[in-house]
Amino acid sequence: MNNRYSMDELLNITIAREIRDYENVVIGAGIPVTACVLAKGLHAKNATLMTESGLIGFDPLVPLIGIADVGASKGFAYSTDLFSMFTSHTYRGFVDVCFLGVGQVDKFGNINSTAIGDYNNFKRRLPGSGGAADFISYAKRTVLTLNRGEFVEKLDYLTSPGYLDGGDSRNNSGHFLKDSGPCTLISRKGIFKFDSVSKEMFLAHNHPGISVEDIKKDIPWELKISPDLVETKPPTAEELEFTRKFNPIQSIGQRAARRLINKKRYPKIPEKGMIFLNDLRSKFFS
Repeated sequence: MNNRYSMDELLNITIAREIRDYENVVIGAGIPVTACVLAKGLHAKNATLMTESGLIGFDPLVPLIGIADVGASKGFAYSTDLFSMFTSHTYRGFVDVCFLGVGQVDKFGNINSTAIGDYNNFKRRLPGSGGAADFISYAKRTVLTLNRGEFVEKLDYLTSPGYLDGGDSRNNSGHFLKDSGPCTLISRKGIFKFDSVSKEMFLAHNHPGISVEDIKKDIPWELKISPDLVETKPPTAEELEFTRKFNPIQSIGQRAARRLINKKRYPKIPEKGMIFLNDLRSKFFS
């Protein structure tokens, strides 16, 4: 098979590696779905996947359109409602890890996913909190993903709390599950961790072909670098094959997929959508 990979594929696979076997994992729509299905298929077969809408132990057949997309699942162990998902599961500490995308993030992992600019006169409106503030507050750990967001010295709006002012400030506030908070941030250039004492973000891995100097250009503070800095491990053939079979359009990119359709190589998507997906798989990833 073709062992070249896209940045989206590297992101998916790197996120998947953060999931451990037997963990309870909350996922939303988008990149985390592919990553979690990959993890469960390869190295975390006993992980329990959950959505904030209340699907517990579900097995995605195709990528979810939204958090309540039951039709995308082969089945699930049981279901509950959104209210119970938070009160009976999340707030009681049953969520091991969650994944949150960020619009803005500061050095202590505090997140803005509400608005860029002044809240009452914003430049750009973002999706908002949803369950993000709750999950980062009560999940045992949180993995942040920065795809098209930015690092900032000061957030335009605090949507979800990371380590607040750093150090012990999160634990001392008394508002969150003890010792919870962000553990990792994965961007398109590298992987960041958080210091165990100061709680400040530092660079732990740079992605292949991307220099530390290039990463620093995006950081408005003096970024700390791990003394054990290593390059992100490239995807394996098995990881790539699994990712491409589950979500081929995400692998080649939506723009590329649209171009194929617009150029009339595929004048219309066949009635059975899987024919189209399988055609893409055979064309690009055989």
